Amino acid sequence: MPELPEVETVRQGLLKLVKGSTIIGVDVYWDRIISGEIHSEDFASQLIGNRIIDINRRGKYLLFNFSHWSMISHLRMEGKYEVSETNEPLKKHTHIVFHLSDGRDLRYLDVRKFGRMTLVPKGEEFTVAGLKTIGPEPISETFDLTFFKKILKQKSRAIKPLLLEQKVVAGLGNIYVDEALFEAEIHPLRPAHSLRPKEVEQLHQSIIDVLRKAVLAGGTTIRSYKHALGKVGNFQVELHVYGKTNEPCTNCGTPIKKIKVAQRGTHICTNCQKLTTKNSLPRS
Repeated sequence: MPELPEVETVRQGLLKLVKGSTIIGVDVYWDRIISGEIHSEDFASQLIGNRIIDINRRGKYLLFNFSHWSMISHLRMEGKYEVSETNEPLKKHTHIVFHLSDGRDLRYLDVRKFGRMTLVPKGEEFTVAGLKTIGPEPISETFDLTFFKKILKQKSRAIKPLLLEQKVVAGLGNIYVDEALFEAEIHPLRPAHSLRPKEVEQLHQSIIDVLRKAVLAGGTTIRSYKHALGKVGNFQVELHVYGKTNEPCTNCGTPIKKIKVAQRGTHICTNCQKLTTKNSLPRS
């Protein structure tokens, strides 16, 4: 699933390609991708004549700012955008096509059809489910350490699933939670409230550092991910634990182990990320 760095890279690519373009038509080939109160027929008709003013991001969500509307786009597992000439044949798994006035298309492709687009009046983006309760962006300007410490102190859940739920901090998924916890030397099954202040500080900084480096690298290419300019991300060469089962830890040489945490495949170094019976939770 594209996480914050991949979505941010898609956003940057789309800005270069389609910012300022005007929509002259919309084809919807899979109705269920359109969610919310405005259904597929109205979705298409309402966007005709709208210009793409800007494209923003919040967590893993893309926010398209049109002349009169806002569109929230969640790529989910394998959604992606491509820009093509209008006369080019549609690729397999193309589900939404935005026809632009300059003879190009902005096309949305999704093998699993899990992605969603929601059209709302401008200014109502944060009334949409998922954005109502989203946590702060993982950058030093918005991700407040005092807030982070306070929230973790109140939570008995294991730290990994807590970070995945998007309410404590936005944009983290399976890859970058594993990487941040490794960098902070914290086991993913540690109860959040068991973390000492120094550990919380290290985790806070690790989240910021890992995501910043991943954004600079253009995201991580796992399976089919490509960004809007058709290029793959490069952060996979900097991964320390994710997808590294049985490879030696870059810190100590211990083989990386894959376990299940909250039904998610989770990669750890059992030496660097120790778990004791005193501060552990049952695995789920």
